[in-house]
Formats: sequence, C-alpha cells, structure tokens
Amino acid sequence: MGNASSMLTQYDIEEVQEHCNYLFSQQEIVSLYERFCQLDRSAKGFISEDEFLSIPEFSLNPLSKRLLRMVDGLNFKDFVAFLSTFSAKASLRQKLELMFKVYDIDGKGKVTFEDLLEVLRDLTGPFMSEEQREKVVTKVLEEAGYTRDSVFSLDDFVQIIDHPGLKMEVEVPID
Repeated sequence: MGNASSMLTQYDIEEVQEHCNYLFSQQEIVSLYERFCQLDRSAKGFISEDEFLSIPEFSLNPLSKRLLRMVDGLNFKDFVAFLSTFSAKASLRQKLELMFKVYDIDGKGKVTFEDLLEVLRDLTGPFMSEEQREKVVTKVLEEAGYTRDSVFSLDDFVQIIDHPGLKMEVEVPID
C-alpha cells in the first residue's frame, strides 16, 4: 500500500476538513485516510458493504444492517463526514440526526411506531418477546406524550431526545 498519506495533498486534507466541519484535525484526517485505504481492498476509491463488514466492531453491531444503508459505497470524503458524527466534537444535533436515520427505516424522513419496534427487535434479538417490545415502545411514547399512531419528523425526534442531562458519548478512535 505504501504511505497512504502521500496520496493526500494539503489541499485534499483541508477540503476534507472543511467537509466534516473541522471536527477532525489534519493529522486525524491522514490517519483516517490510511484506515480508509486499508478497508478499500479493491482500491476503487470507495468502501463496499463487504469491506465495512470486515470491521469487527461494525459487523458485530446489531444495527449494522441499518448503518450499511448509510455507508455502502462511501468515498473518502463522505467516509470522514459519516465518522465525524462519532467525534467527541460533534454536536448533539449531529448525533441525533444520525440516530434518526437509523430509525427511519424507509428513508422517507419519518419514524413510526413500527420503525421503533423494528430497531428494538434488532437490538434485543431473541431476548425479548414481541409483546414485551411493544409494551416498551408504547410506554416510552406515552411518557413523551405520543401514541402508537404518532409519526415523528427529525425535529420531533430531536425534541423528544434532546433534553438536559442526556449524554451521547459514542466515539470512534482514530489511531
């Protein structure tokens, strides 16, 4: 593979940094590029579904199927933008937007009771009955002032989850 950073110019690094809202330093971008090149085994300039699944932490994630919908075929610039959501410097809004996309199964910009239930199925697998899942989702919705028939936009989703004291500290190590 050689030195992956030699393929990135200073201009490229600055362009990627701007694209991800400066959430990564220039050195972090170089490190991410090296990792991107390792994952892009076919050297096509993008990472395929199979290449993403070669990341153990990704393939073991119960939501990997949903995340793949967002990451399959990303070029380096978009790869960094996707990962920037997991940066400690990313805003809560950015993290919530990613969460919303995970729940928005059909990608139409709305989340329904069934979408919430489907994600809970993925997360709990055989460890929870369908009846238990429905009770959990119904209870959470009721506590937030919604019903099973409610449909949530991104703004609704943010309003429900964005409250003082909520910490979302999911980060991706760069090194």
